[in-house]
Amino acid sequence: MSTKDWIITLLITFIPVVGFVMLFVWAFGSGENPNKSNYAKAALIWTAIGIVLSVIIGIFAGIFMAGFGGEGLDV
Repeated sequence: MSTKDWIITLLITFIPVVGFVMLFVWAFGSGENPNKSNYAKAALIWTAIGIVLSVIIGIFAGIFMAGFGGEGLDV
């Protein structure tokens, strides 16, 4: 892939919903450049890791705040 192809690929992935859908198309579609396919698979794996970590941190933060009875949150 050329530099121009990578710039276009990254630009498309920056578009919120379209980029996420395109990662699936590039990762699992037939006839894609193997470099782009591997990049899309890696990006989807990192996205999944980020989502799982966010959920785990959110759960622990909820448990931590529940331990304090939610005090100190009144504005």
